[in-house]
Amino acid sequence: MAVIEHVREGMQVVGPDGEKIGKVEDLKMGDPEAVTAEGQTDPETGGLVNTLVDQFAETSKMPHHVAERLLRLGYVKIDKSGLFAGHEFVAADELDRVDGNTLWLKARRS
Repeated sequence: MAVIEHVREGMQVVGPDGEKIGKVEDLKMGDPEAVTAEGQTDPETGGLVNTLVDQFAETSKMPHHVAERLLRLGYVKIDKSGLFAGHEFVAADELDRVDGNTLWLKARRS
């Protein structure tokens, strides 16, 4: 079972060193069968896939290719605390484990 399947909103999020990063605000399971959004669109309308990717990229203020990757793999949205408060999106492949009510990340990004 993938780590993201054990994640729940409100969990504490920590880096590999145990340093608190924030709390899980939201999460989305990915679609690992969707390697890319290429070829999955309606040529006339732009299709549902690109519309979802475009909307997610715009609202999260991230590059299209990053938004596409997160939607494909799944992600956790972290409500960060401390000096760098805000939000951070972490792909499912960057999650290490869930231990009780704590989500551990594989590596700490800045």
